[in-house]
Amino acid sequence: MAVKIGVPAETFPGERRVAMTPRAMDALAKSGVELVIESGAGAEAGFPDEEYQQKGARIVQDRAEVFSSSEVILQVRTPGANPEAGSADLRMLRSGQVLIGFGEPLGAATEYVGLAERGVTSFAMELIPRITRAQSMDALSSMATIAGYKAVILAADTLPRLFPLLMTAAGTITPARAFILGAGVAGLQAIATARRLGAVVQAYDVRAAVKEQIESLGAKFVSVAVDGAQAEDKGGYAKELGEDFYRKQRELLTEVLRQQDVVITTAAVPGKKAPILITGEMVAGMAPGSVVVDLAAERGGNCELTQAGSTIVEFGVTIMGPLNLPSSVPFHASQMYSRNLASLLRLLIQDGTLTINLEDEIIRETLVTHRGEIVNPRVRDLARQPAEQ
Repeated sequence: MAVKIGVPAETFPGERRVAMTPRAMDALAKSGVELVIESGAGAEAGFPDEEYQQKGARIVQDRAEVFSSSEVILQVRTPGANPEAGSADLRMLRSGQVLIGFGEPLGAATEYVGLAERGVTSFAMELIPRITRAQSMDALSSMATIAGYKAVILAADTLPRLFPLLMTAAGTITPARAFILGAGVAGLQAIATARRLGAVVQAYDVRAAVKEQIESLGAKFVSVAVDGAQAEDKGGYAKELGEDFYRKQRELLTEVLRQQDVVITTAAVPGKKAPILITGEMVAGMAPGSVVVDLAAERGGNCELTQAGSTIVEFGVTIMGPLNLPSSVPFHASQMYSRNLASLLRLLIQDGTLTINLEDEIIRETLVTHRGEIVNPRVRDLARQPAEQ
């Protein structure tokens, strides 16, 4: 008997992505699944109902039917990442049902308490472990790739000068100078995109181990003395280092910022407020007309002056705090995300049967609620904190 998988339309304001695309359905063809798609779920991403039907999906008009007829629900944003509109979905979920999607588990423990109380087995795509076997499921990296690319495009569109070196009859146009703060997946993609557009690029990261990656993309690594072993957690992410370190870092970076036309910041610590890397004073020292694109805006911002979701001008510098950049490129964002989900589903569905194998590291680390409990230790501890305070 086939595993029934439901894909409802996204309800978070401005969310244009969809959790499954027609092409990604091909990857599930041998897993023994049936897909139920809410009508219009893929429309804003460029995937009409007809394309799903051609791949064998059943299109339904009633959102509640998607939930009631499916064993597995796939979403871009589960209730944890969609706390207001997602509360309606929470009421439609039932005991034993499997929910997979982004859920901000380290910042939305309350919603996961609700999922546990309803007996829902939930997986958070943010928690996919960064191991070789899980690379095809790494949705955070997929979305970060798009954010890094789009950040440079936004900067290039806003900057009052061209990015590349040009030799023209009217004289030589010198290339723009771009500085990327944070060389994770988003930062590396920003470096590559800025280089392709012709900018002279410098980059900085607290993890000295990424120096080779930065230089391989044609950027110059800006060095600030720090113990690389202390700057990286076991998952390969930058970790919180304390205000004393960040203050020293800001002092050392002030002079670098004076020389830049574009600054893109990407520094984020999972479950924490983003560290302030650029103060108002540092912005005041930048050249008028320069641009800051703060990819950490959703977590408070790396720039002290960032206003999440807004573009402002301070001291002649444009500061952009974009939210949900992957949703601004919904076709490819959905394509990449659905492939990540399909890879995880192929692991969960064995011989046509949905199997929660807790001995598998990927399943164990990504699982948040199961059999009426929050099983992820970090999320469980966060859920207990309000009651203990």
